[in-house]
Amino acid sequence: MPRRAIPGRRRRAAAGSRLLPPLTAGWLLVLWLLLWGKVSPGLVASGLVVALVATALFPLPEIPVEGRPRPLPTLVFLARLAWAIARASVHVAALAFRRDREAPTAVIGVRLRTRSDLMLTLVAEVLSIVPGSIVVEIDRRDAVLYLHLIGVRDRADVERERASALATEARMIRAFGSPADREALDRAEAGA
Repeated sequence: MPRRAIPGRRRRAAAGSRLLPPLTAGWLLVLWLLLWGKVSPGLVASGLVVALVATALFPLPEIPVEGRPRPLPTLVFLARLAWAIARASVHVAALAFRRDREAPTAVIGVRLRTRSDLMLTLVAEVLSIVPGSIVVEIDRRDAVLYLHLIGVRDRADVERERASALATEARMIRAFGSPADREALDRAEAGA
C-alpha cells in the first residue's frame, strides 16, 4: 500500500512530535548525571533506563508547532530582548540601592493577540526573564497574562509596561509565529 503524501506543515509537526521523546529522554539523562555530580558508565546506563521509563510512563502531549523561525525578525527579537534585560537590570539594581522608600509595585493584565498555547507560554517565559517583571497568572481562555512589576510609579508607567509586553509579543510572533498568529497580529495592529 503506497504512503500518502503529507502536506509540509503537517509533515514538520509530525517530525517534531517524533523528535520530542528522544530529546526529553536526553534531557532527563543530563539531569540525572547532574544530580549525581559525576559521570560513570553505570550512572549513564541507569540514567538512560530511568529516562526511558519516565518518557514511556509519562508521555508529553503533542504540541502543534506551525511556525518556523525567520532569521531577521529573530535577530531583532534577540537584540531587543538583550537590551530589555540590560536596561531592566540597571533599573532594578538602582531600586535595590535606594534606601529612602520601598519600590512601588503593580500587577497588570495584558491581553495578548495570540491564541496559540505554545506562543502564549513562550511570551510568558520571555516576559518573566526580564528583571523587575514576572508572570503571576495566565488566563488561557482569554489569552491574558498578569504581570507583577517593580518600579512602576503611575498610570503612565503601567501603560508603558503594557505596551512593552505587547511589543515583545509582536516581535516573537514575527520571529517564530504561525501564519494564524501573524494574521491575528496584523488584524490587531490594523485595528489599533
